[in-house]
Amino acid sequence: MHHRTTSQHFGRLSRRGLLKGGVGALTLTGAAALPGRLLAQDPIKVAGIYTVPVEQQWVSRIHIAAEAAKAAGQIDYSYSENTANTDYPRVMREYAESGVDLIVGEIFGVEQEAREVVLDYPDTAFLLGSSFLDDPAYPNLSVFDNYIQDASYLSGIIAGAMTETGHIGMVGGFPIPEVNRLMHAFMAGVKEIKPDASFQVSFIGSWFDPPKAKETAFAMIENGADLLYAERFGVSDAAKEKGILAIGNVIDTQSEYPDTVVASAIWHFEPTLQAALAAVADGSFAAANYGLYSFMKEGGCSLAPLGTFEGKVPEAALAMVAAKQAAIAAGDFSVEINDEEPMSS
Repeated sequence: MHHRTTSQHFGRLSRRGLLKGGVGALTLTGAAALPGRLLAQDPIKVAGIYTVPVEQQWVSRIHIAAEAAKAAGQIDYSYSENTANTDYPRVMREYAESGVDLIVGEIFGVEQEAREVVLDYPDTAFLLGSSFLDDPAYPNLSVFDNYIQDASYLSGIIAGAMTETGHIGMVGGFPIPEVNRLMHAFMAGVKEIKPDASFQVSFIGSWFDPPKAKETAFAMIENGADLLYAERFGVSDAAKEKGILAIGNVIDTQSEYPDTVVASAIWHFEPTLQAALAAVADGSFAAANYGLYSFMKEGGCSLAPLGTFEGKVPEAALAMVAAKQAAIAAGDFSVEINDEEPMSS
């Protein structure tokens, strides 16, 4: 999700850090861990701070995972949504002052200001979406990101099999690593089936503007796209109205678009949150990069069931998806992580 990108080196650095030693890549770095003041059986006080509505794709996955942990009795959970970047540090301070144990959210648009807050509350654990790597200078801040490129790649294979013309439209929010890597993975999957596929790529400059996303998608359809990559809300509406297909991102919207959304790459935040809660509970929480937990082999992403499109996707494509998924799970195949801005082609 979010505002602001880091250098073009982020993807390479992240991948090296995440894959080095597998789960060992989450070895806590640098400074001492937080005090172990929590008993494992006590609910952990968690606060979520979100810049968009909790219904928005990316944030909804965090919110759903937190609500599940609350229902299981693991946490007490409160949250603030639609928090402006200019307000974000203040809300962080209010929750920290109230005595919450863990604050989750996203700081892509307010990196430096948020990190200053983190340093002022060393006994509070922070798990925040960020384009930057973990940094031992902020010992109580762990970062995460939606590394669901595995599922995005598989959804691209299905898209390649379902497009008739090979012309695909892709509408994103902002051209930042969080979006770029998923688009590149999707395009790579498409090309496994349609090597000569062409792509119209556009960014609407917003995380939540369905009318603008829909308008942009309409223009792509007029320019020949017969399948759309719906990175933002509004794109599937355009596809539905024009009678073409769409591929979803982060959440499964097929129930709302049963004749439109063929497949979706789903993000599961539960592994990320559970790892953080375990660290908070045993007093070991410290600077770490939790991005690994979004990988498919860690249970952090999946390809949504075909549902209404069962039996409508060519068997050859499904066989390729199954083979690639097995290779990913076995560690024999890695989907490239490319954080550079994708271009129309």
